[in-house]
Amino acid sequence: MSDEDFNMTMRKFLKQVGVTSQQAIEEAMRAAGQDATAGKSFQAKVVLTVGGLDIEHVVEGSIVGKS
Repeated sequence: MSDEDFNMTMRKFLKQVGVTSQQAIEEAMRAAGQDATAGKSFQAKVVLTVGGLDIEHVVEGSIVGKS
């Protein structure tokens, strides 16, 4: 696999992660209701593992509900 092919598959995967994660968070926020989420901070955590590689990458942050 060329570097270009590798980079393309990497970008495609990361785009899928970003888009589907945003959709899931937005859906959960809507389901909880604006009264429960407006202006409140929610701690988020993503754990990335890759089968066959010795990697566990953790990203943590906060998401604030729409006011």
